Amino acid sequence: MDYRVEELAKASELPVDTIRFYQGKGLLPSPRRVGRIAFYDDRHLDRLRRIRTLVGEGYTLALVRKILDSPEVPAPDSEPLRAALLEKSVGTRSFSRRELAAEAGMPEALLTAAEAAGLFQPIVVGGEARYGESDLEMASAGLALLSAGFPLDEFLSVAVDHARETQALADRAIALFDRHVRKSGGTGRRANDTGAITEAFRTLLPEATRLVAFYFQRTLVNRALARLAGGGDDDALAEALAATESPRLEVAWR
Repeated sequence: MDYRVEELAKASELPVDTIRFYQGKGLLPSPRRVGRIAFYDDRHLDRLRRIRTLVGEGYTLALVRKILDSPEVPAPDSEPLRAALLEKSVGTRSFSRRELAAEAGMPEALLTAAEAAGLFQPIVVGGEARYGESDLEMASAGLALLSAGFPLDEFLSVAVDHARETQALADRAIALFDRHVRKSGGTGRRANDTGAITEAFRTLLPEATRLVAFYFQRTLVNRALARLAGGGDDDALAEALAATESPRLEVAWR
């Protein structure tokens, strides 16, 4: 069956602007065009209904796209694993954008700019964007760096590059987890044993976080020390950097 966009909006119970927004984000395939008229079909309607369901359950649009387009992403019927993902993303508290800005002590406009740059990815719950405790910690840490004198435009540029590389590596790590933990039946459990998979996720995620944090800290310090080598006039900074090379780096995962 063919639908014009207004008819598709009525059938999917979504506003026309939302449909066009999803299409612009690559979540919805382009319609068939006859002259200047766009026609959608039942595949578009089914996909929109899935998007609406996933967004209503709290998935970010980035994760919705992965679920729809990639078989490597855990399916939405894996309820315990989905709950664990949401728990780790949001934590015990969630905030609106205004509440997050107030808690972090930063202008809401700065938070909006960081979100537009892809540095924050809120979860949509009941049609409202919500931020978790990890977002609060990131906002507070970023504000502390800016307060130390980092130029905003250069800081955002570095942060965007880091986010892009991190997302690519995270996708590869998820694929590894999916192949060797979720589907393989390794470590003495049955393949697709939902309870064991969820427990493995809860156990491995903090360890992966610690590994990445330690490695980044060590790399940052070593490269900074290498730049200072032979300078002779930055002894205090060199000592401060060397002092951070400690196995006591704390990485909290709530």
